Amino acid sequence: MSKRHLKYKRIKEKIVFSLFGLALLIALAALALIIYFVFSQGMAVINWEFLTGMPRNGMSEGGILPAILGTFYLVLGAIIIAGPMGVLAAIYLTEYARQGKLVKIIRIGVNNLAGVPSVVFGLFGLAIFVKFFDFGVSILSGSATLAIVILPTIIRAAEEALLAVPAKYRSASLALGATRWQTIRKVVLPAAMPGILTGIILGVGRVAGETAPIMFTAATFFTMRLPSSIFSEVMALPYHIYALVTTGTMPHKQVPLAFGTAVVLLTLVLMINLLAIVLRIRFDRKMKR
Repeated sequence: MSKRHLKYKRIKEKIVFSLFGLALLIALAALALIIYFVFSQGMAVINWEFLTGMPRNGMSEGGILPAILGTFYLVLGAIIIAGPMGVLAAIYLTEYARQGKLVKIIRIGVNNLAGVPSVVFGLFGLAIFVKFFDFGVSILSGSATLAIVILPTIIRAAEEALLAVPAKYRSASLALGATRWQTIRKVVLPAAMPGILTGIILGVGRVAGETAPIMFTAATFFTMRLPSSIFSEVMALPYHIYALVTTGTMPHKQVPLAFGTAVVLLTLVLMINLLAIVLRIRFDRKMKR
């Protein structure tokens, strides 16, 4: 290879790497701009009363405690439903199912389900959980709907984590006399746990900001009562923002509250993503010991 040709390849490589770096900078700049805009508009209303108080005067004053608790209950319910179901489905697809056309079709279906618009899940939840099962507009209906939203994400993340476990781990366990389930439970799952937890926590970050699915199944515009059971309707942070901006009668008071709520929601999502990173690093270090 001539020096001229080698020099040309290096220049080409630098250009490509520069484009990659530019794309990363643009993405980081967009993220920083969004965070700066939301925080600059909403930090003025953030105080202890705003975080712990009840809404007053048609949500033009007071706090967002019901929306915070409602979001927590909905997300917790979604994880309780979708977490075990997604992990068990991934275990079956990777460890038990015969790899063939049927499994490929199932994986294609899961991938397509992940791309369905969230408003479609909301209509499905309204028809099935609210109407057919007669759960009504409630935490249970909203949690079940959000569970379906994140189920494909959890299945795919758990599958990738299980497939990343070296085959020699399974072979060694089976050679020592362990059953397949004992191998999965005591060898494969602990090794795959960082990836599984990361997928679950990132799923939490997604459903925490969903509006359309809970609009039809769980969220209410305004309530002065905290939820008393899984059949109670609730306020939620994303729907609260939507309601303040689109249906408020006093925008000069409600828009700042909407930005303050957005600050709380954005902080919550960023903390969840940070938690996913910390847990993954901790489990990786534990597995390397």
